[in-house]
Amino acid sequence: MTHADGTTAAGARTALAAPARPPRTPRPHPAETTDGPRVRRLAAELAVAGKAEARAAVLDGFWDEVTACGTPLVEPLDGDPGHRAVTFLWRGDPATRQVLLMVNRLMDRSDLPASLMRHLPGTDVWHLTYRLRGDHRGSYRIAPDTEGRAPDDLGALAATGVGDPLNPHTIATRWHGPPGSVFELPHAPPRPWTHPTGPGVPRGTVRRHQVASAALGAEREVWVYEPPAPATGPAGHTDTLVLLDGDMWFGQLHLEDVLDGLVADGLIPPLTVLAPHAVDNATRARELGGHPEYVTFLAEELLPWATGRLRVGTDPARTVVAGQSLGGLTALYAGHTAPDRFGNVLAQSPSMWWRPPGEPAEETPWITRRYAGGAPRGLRLHLEVGLHEWGMLEQTRDLRRTLRADGHAVTGADFNGGHDYACWTVGLAEGLITLLGPGTPPGHRDTAVSPATPTR
Repeated sequence: MTHADGTTAAGARTALAAPARPPRTPRPHPAETTDGPRVRRLAAELAVAGKAEARAAVLDGFWDEVTACGTPLVEPLDGDPGHRAVTFLWRGDPATRQVLLMVNRLMDRSDLPASLMRHLPGTDVWHLTYRLRGDHRGSYRIAPDTEGRAPDDLGALAATGVGDPLNPHTIATRWHGPPGSVFELPHAPPRPWTHPTGPGVPRGTVRRHQVASAALGAEREVWVYEPPAPATGPAGHTDTLVLLDGDMWFGQLHLEDVLDGLVADGLIPPLTVLAPHAVDNATRARELGGHPEYVTFLAEELLPWATGRLRVGTDPARTVVAGQSLGGLTALYAGHTAPDRFGNVLAQSPSMWWRPPGEPAEETPWITRRYAGGAPRGLRLHLEVGLHEWGMLEQTRDLRRTLRADGHAVTGADFNGGHDYACWTVGLAEGLITLLGPGTPPGHRDTAVSPATPTR
């Protein structure tokens, strides 16, 4: 295979060196905290309760109320209809010394003490309230400390975080860590699929296969989703999605439920998904990014393997490559270098910081420079990033501007959240609807590379 950049797969078969690491930059502005109205009212009630028995009754009533409604508490703010006071709670015990709240991308790992919950004196109530825009969605974990760790040891405490016992809405954690918890404010983008799928709705099938890869020098487990509905494309073929991190999407997040709902609702046509297992964190970091051999695996080994066994089509206009974080960068690279296979790119929170080992850092990200130097003219891209992904937000916006200035079809928006599967699940569904849903181009497109344009 010869890539659009002129690199051959054979020429690229060098040992995969360790990639650059993501920069650890502090949050430019601390997440805004405020006083939670309900906790403020509790403090006032306790102040006038008098005897210990009365205080205990007030406190028990508070926890009964919280248990019934669930956490976090979402309350209006006077004179500020666009935002909510979002109060996270932890019920401590006499041994609790401090509690670390880890809300995705509201917590700044360079300033962990700022994410410590406040203690309401004389009670078992630990709390922290953020002022958040009304369309926020995110995940979080909580780490109570009974040892009294020093501020410089809070990183080790963060590794012990668990889900919120007062929140029934959970989400899987990467690499099978303890599940986290999910919250979403009233104006968060709705899920575009019927969930859960009702009784009698046809269900797709998910199977795991071993696929040999000469490009990677190993076998890779691949999760394959086949739709329940008959194929509607030419010769009875389905559209195709190559989705990175299949072990997370199918092994933990049960993406098949989302896909079944999208197909049943007619929002996307029947779709076959090929989702390679990432193996482990070290392998993922070594293989994903702008590595030609991984694109060779996807384009020249995985897709032909599938066409020999499944009802998948080969039209790049009906084939999507998708990924998140480092997988998002990989999807961008695959679309750029293998447009004859992938006519659509769905990149969520792409790791724009990535560059090949040994290449110096520049102000304009490496992948943006690649696209600015000439991108496949027929490629369609859907790019999204979270408003709380500092650094990555600005870089993804710049890539969108670069592509649009050169006349490329780019969709996607900035969502109000972080680097988070709670957000990516909804965004993945929206992206598939945009790229493959009713009204999208039905067939072949030109994949010629556009002339080089100045780097912006």
